[in-house]
Amino acid sequence: MDINKILILGATGLLGSTLVPHLKKGCNNIVTHARKKGTADFIFYLDDWNTTCEFLTQIQPSIIINLVGLTSVEFCQQQTHASYLANTRTVENIARWIKQSSAHCHLIQISTDQVYDGDGPHIEDDITLTNNYALTKYAGEIAAGQVQSTILRTNFVGRSKVSYRESLTDWVYTSLTTSKNVQVLTDVLFSPLSMKTLVEMIELIIRNKPVGVYNLGSRAGMSKADFDFEFAKILGLPVDTMSRIGISEATFLHAYRPKDMRMDCSKFEKLFGIKLPRLSDEIKKSAEDYYEKT
Repeated sequence: MDINKILILGATGLLGSTLVPHLKKGCNNIVTHARKKGTADFIFYLDDWNTTCEFLTQIQPSIIINLVGLTSVEFCQQQTHASYLANTRTVENIARWIKQSSAHCHLIQISTDQVYDGDGPHIEDDITLTNNYALTKYAGEIAAGQVQSTILRTNFVGRSKVSYRESLTDWVYTSLTTSKNVQVLTDVLFSPLSMKTLVEMIELIIRNKPVGVYNLGSRAGMSKADFDFEFAKILGLPVDTMSRIGISEATFLHAYRPKDMRMDCSKFEKLFGIKLPRLSDEIKKSAEDYYEKT
């Protein structure tokens, strides 16, 4: 086994398309995976044990970064089994391979801030599961915790590098530049990082390999409505087609959404002796990628 071989699962997705080029700047032994045809080194489905075992045995990674998952809250609520396969079974198979092969392999599992609800900011033990997405991601955390792993609960924003996945900031930018009427939520709070900062923090995890569950987000979170308006203000986008509503008025949402997903990230900050950025600064950082478009 190559002690420096990093396998990125879901490498062609929203986060993977930013993480892979970032890590390749400092490491020449990055192996990529995708579930469908594309530019990845390996194409296979992780919800099948025999396939997972075959390919992981062939690759023999020393670090696995799992970005695979179904993230649509609506789809996960409607398709419970598909949600389980993508968000739980895949992690169970990865952990099973690590245990059965006695591989000296560290797993970095990307989880979600949707496991929180109620008044935040939330510490890692403050779990409230309110929809299938949160349930299946938390079950994936339990599977990852059976082996040496770092579990990161996070949320992220920034310009997408893949045509088939749109980020929150992409949606705001496209909506406002095409004069589309949009409603933004005043009572849903969160504390995401920019993808730029998140990939830097994942690189820090790779170097240190801490074991446990960690919140990883920005400081001083805000409502999604405030976020959207601040993002638009920085880029000088017109906001006359954007209106504020409460989540109870959001007829376009059917599955339950947590109202307060803000995270207390002091555990992560103390571990590395750092201060994570404020959300207002992360909005500015994310907006930089859209300047050339405006």
